[in-house]
Amino acid sequence: MPIRHRPKPKQGRPRGAASFHAPSAVAFGTVVREARLEAGISQEALAYMANVERSYLGRIERGLSQPTLYLIFKVAASLAYDAATLIDFVQKAMVETDE
Repeated sequence: MPIRHRPKPKQGRPRGAASFHAPSAVAFGTVVREARLEAGISQEALAYMANVERSYLGRIERGLSQPTLYLIFKVAASLAYDAATLIDFVQKAMVETDE
């Protein structure tokens, strides 16, 4: 019996698929901005502490970019939070905007 070779799956998202979820991006950005301001940290200083570009952090805070899991860990640590606590704040913010 001959062996059938399957083609390798294409990498990346399928054409037309989107992973950006605006409500969660806006909620995360709002929570990060509020935590940063409460801590008295400038955007530039937080970007330096999290080792990300300041302009990217600005896009995150404005809800224009979807953060990766790794970025969430870095930002949370820079703000002296666990990632779980930061995500809990984001989840609460999303629930408040639904009401």
